[in-house]
Amino acid sequence: MAEARWRARSQFILTVMNTTTQGFRISASTGLHKGDRAYQQDQIELLVHPRIPGCALGLVADGMGGKSGGRTAADQVVMTARQVFERFSPARDDPTKMLTDLVVESHLMIKLTAITAEEEPHSTLAAFLVMPHRGAYTVHAGDSRIYHFRGAELVRRTKDHSYVQRLIDEGRLTEEKANTHPQSNLLTGCLGTQQDPPVELNHIDYLEVGDSLMACSDGLWHYLTAREIGAIINALSPREATEMLISKARQRARGSGDNLSLVLVRVEAIT
Repeated sequence: MAEARWRARSQFILTVMNTTTQGFRISASTGLHKGDRAYQQDQIELLVHPRIPGCALGLVADGMGGKSGGRTAADQVVMTARQVFERFSPARDDPTKMLTDLVVESHLMIKLTAITAEEEPHSTLAAFLVMPHRGAYTVHAGDSRIYHFRGAELVRRTKDHSYVQRLIDEGRLTEEKANTHPQSNLLTGCLGTQQDPPVELNHIDYLEVGDSLMACSDGLWHYLTAREIGAIINALSPREATEMLISKARQRARGSGDNLSLVLVRVEAIT
């Protein structure tokens, strides 16, 4: 897997006092692989809050718009995320407003860079925010996804802003046939277009020990079922799971795979 860039980290440990006086930790891993493309347009980021222990932001941005345009768009999402998260105060600010600002400001920055870009830059966005009290918030635009697992079981995944998802919602297409649909890559919403991007928010009340959150691009989830992802994440460490997920997606792509990216965090007990 020499082509991949792995960044496995147990980045932050926060200790809480409860009835058993046990603490917990959140371990994390990120993976980025260009797949069978000539260049990398995905970007990933995992940020630990500079002032508040136990607060972290993970995101995936899948850029579109040619070699320079797509990467420029994804870079703008990451830079905007750093700025928005830097000024965020978990004790004072509304998490949903912070994530909304991330989408809106990234969208505006991408549109500004389009003036000088070689091609029209667009990007998806999938981001999750973990709070110190173990609540979490998610936002997404486009077909990059966020999965929430409890052990190996899927609790929830985001719905893509795509043409095939619309067909699924209308009962005109099954989930099984969606990936092979000839227009499976057609988006109905993302960042950088003329229309305002979708801002789809979700709140998770509490992350239990054994819960995992994963943001990933379509280059990964296209080749794996939720059941397969959950089994791998539950059985392996975040780093090992990252390597296994990308390896399996690469094998199944059979030389025609897209860029692959993911950010994975898991709540673990301190024993």
